[in-house]
Amino acid sequence: MAITVRNLTKFYGHEKAVNDISFDVKTGEILGFLGPNGAGKTTTMKIITCYMPPTSGSVDVDGYSIADHSLEVRRKIGYLPELNPLYFDMNVLEYLEYAAQLHQLDKTRTKQQLSLMIEVCGLKSVRHKDIGELSKGYRQRVGLAQAMIHEPDVLILDEPTSGLDPNQIVEIRNLIKQLGRAKTVVLSTHILSEVTATCDRVIIINKGQIVADGTPSELQDKFQGSEIVALELRASVQNAMAELFPKIQAVPGVQSVEYGGANGDVHKFSIHSLKGSDVREDLFRKAVSEKWVLLEMGRKGTSLEDVFHQLTKNQ
Repeated sequence: MAITVRNLTKFYGHEKAVNDISFDVKTGEILGFLGPNGAGKTTTMKIITCYMPPTSGSVDVDGYSIADHSLEVRRKIGYLPELNPLYFDMNVLEYLEYAAQLHQLDKTRTKQQLSLMIEVCGLKSVRHKDIGELSKGYRQRVGLAQAMIHEPDVLILDEPTSGLDPNQIVEIRNLIKQLGRAKTVVLSTHILSEVTATCDRVIIINKGQIVADGTPSELQDKFQGSEIVALELRASVQNAMAELFPKIQAVPGVQSVEYGGANGDVHKFSIHSLKGSDVREDLFRKAVSEKWVLLEMGRKGTSLEDVFHQLTKNQ
């Protein structure tokens, strides 16, 4: 169940929220849609799900245009908006049954889907509780259940882990990964570590334009400007900046050195060298010759967070 977005543009008055973006999402792919606040993520998701029309451009879901076949597109999509649309005075089963009715499921299929969603989303213990009594984690589970009640092939999830504690985040992440085996998933999040753990591919949008598109590892490799070695050593010195810093800076191949502070006589450094180079052997020799006690030394890769900040720092 593929999604095709072409030359999508959206104006709010004179403000261009989405600026001529194009991308595809393959069947069975989990796509992370990232960007700072106001970048155009939620607007794009609302257009894909037929909640608002674009100013120009096109979106097709499984070959159906959102402009010409919006009802068919809605049948194929499950949508969890950032503000989870729950009725706190209904219990979990009542709410999911109501969602099934909105999707025009018959009684037999409604019963089957209620049972399946309660099981898949881990809601059995709270199925008779009012939604207003549930924790944020369980409310998100209910939101995911309503998004999937009609067996959609595509899931659009806007900040599905927003406001959750670390344990709840792991639970929702595992659920999304499980769902992603059989469905096409587009999710936005501010928790970049979750993208690395969950998504097959990442799109970064900034000021309404796509600034990066690739797998997490591809983006990390592409935007790594230099090799970085994390170094931790023990040395009895009065002034690390005066006594250690210049000696490390003088090691062949080292471009720059960042001092990470000290804990007693243990000092931390981040050492930059040209991309593709490896200065660890020379650093080891230097430590031996200076009689420093080498506690830790290893390559430090560019994180997705580094890439994100690099591409959106002018926002």
